[in-house]
Amino acid sequence: MSQIVWIARHANRLDFVNPDWFLTAERRYDPPLSDDGIIQAQQLAKRLKREKIAHIFASPFLRTVQTANAVAQVLDLPIKLETGLSEWLNPAWMTEEPERLSIRALKELFPRIDISYTPRIAAKYPETREKVWERSGQTARCLATEFFPENILLVGHGVSVVGGTIGLVGEIAKTEVKASLCSLVKVVFEGPEWLLELKGDTSHLTQVEEVIRFA
Repeated sequence: MSQIVWIARHANRLDFVNPDWFLTAERRYDPPLSDDGIIQAQQLAKRLKREKIAHIFASPFLRTVQTANAVAQVLDLPIKLETGLSEWLNPAWMTEEPERLSIRALKELFPRIDISYTPRIAAKYPETREKVWERSGQTARCLATEFFPENILLVGHGVSVVGGTIGLVGEIAKTEVKASLCSLVKVVFEGPEWLLELKGDTSHLTQVEEVIRFA
């Protein structure tokens, strides 16, 4: 039986809609979803409702957890926080390692988080593009082939979506995958290889970004 790995980018973020939010934010590199981003996350959940997904993994940033939570509610699944799916810790974007909500604080906001799960791959500031591709690719391979051989959903960021896909299908993902906000990648294992079936699908969204940012 074939295995499917779904890889989604988080929905629209508040600082994309309101750039001034960054100036006074307590955790300026960890924005929540915008109002339209919440709608996008719900549309993603509706798209995945009938897919036989067994596990949901999310980067521990607020916007990815919110996106994953919308899907988890519809599929009635827990959320496993995986640091290997984290945002690109790019020193050109971030002047220091980004501050995030603690796991305890996230659990209080999102009870579906599985605090018994131990992340497989670490993300260390600062990172090059090649490094984030390497660690997110390693994460996708590790989760899909070593620990969770069922259909899984990975919720990450623009660069980690591409990197995760590279980890399964190879270098072709660098040019084939278009990781716009709340887009969906589908990779299917048909032994002995992984096949790229969706390359950043947005057909489930009523509002699609015109310019792909931070990818």
